[in-house]
Amino acid sequence: MEYAKLGDSGIEISKLCVGCMSFGKPSADFHQWTLNEAQTQELVKKALDLGINFFDTANVYSHGTSEEYLCKALKNLGVVRNSVVLASKVYFNDGHLSASAIAREIDGTLSRLGTDYLDLYIIHRFDKDTPVEETMEALHKLVVTGKVRALGASAMYGYQFAKMQTAAEKNGWTKFVSMQNHYNLLYREDERELIPICREAGVALTPYSPLAAGRLSRSEWHADTARSKTDKTAIGKYDSTMEQDAQIVARVSELAAQKQCTMTQVALAWHFAKGITSTLIGATKARYFDDAAGAFNVSLSNEDIAYLEELYVPHKVVGAL
Repeated sequence: MEYAKLGDSGIEISKLCVGCMSFGKPSADFHQWTLNEAQTQELVKKALDLGINFFDTANVYSHGTSEEYLCKALKNLGVVRNSVVLASKVYFNDGHLSASAIAREIDGTLSRLGTDYLDLYIIHRFDKDTPVEETMEALHKLVVTGKVRALGASAMYGYQFAKMQTAAEKNGWTKFVSMQNHYNLLYREDERELIPICREAGVALTPYSPLAAGRLSRSEWHADTARSKTDKTAIGKYDSTMEQDAQIVARVSELAAQKQCTMTQVALAWHFAKGITSTLIGATKARYFDDAAGAFNVSLSNEDIAYLEELYVPHKVVGAL
């Protein structure tokens, strides 16, 4: 495993992060393809065995049961709290990012995770209805009181992120150290503004969906899996541009054959070549972590990167509200 610093926080994270959206009780109104407690523990153990120390969940994943399952897995495995980096999120809840909502939701998250602090607290989206000063002051208070070590943001427009960072800097509050945005070979819209803003400020990039919900890990666009059949969010993100993007997938497959590695490893090697700090792996099977870890052994030349990127066309913005 390889490791990096989470922005200027001093927190060391593995360059692969366990995306915990696949943990929790299945439900018709969220996800039907999630893993039970035993399966969750199996994945957590595999990740730990590989040296992965970074786990990302959210208050809304499987209605809070993702946090609960992660907590139980870590406790059952005897994991020492300071040996892992736990991240969770706030926004898709009553009050979004109001001060009262943040104060309420952090306590719920800490209780479900069985810990008295989070290493990283991420705002899941930008809240247009709450003044940024109110949000940033409320988040800063969590850091001051020790409930949170560092702050992160996710999926927003560049100007929104800059606005929040400016408010924090102006008032002497804690700034964001990481950005968890939507980024992969099939979706690169954040290269226009958000990613350059983050790089200029030394903000760590920890993107989600590096494999485009599996579409960059296999030659066939669709798969005969529960997630592929029922994940309406992923279908909405990717299937409307299938005809064009399938050509990029074909190039990933071609390069994987040339380099005698998997498509997953090529897609993740591209991420690391682009300077990503840590990338989220939302695995549903333990062996997927072995596959992802193999990306550190794959090297892409400048020509390889240009070949993979050549066919990209502008996409409709997905994720930012």
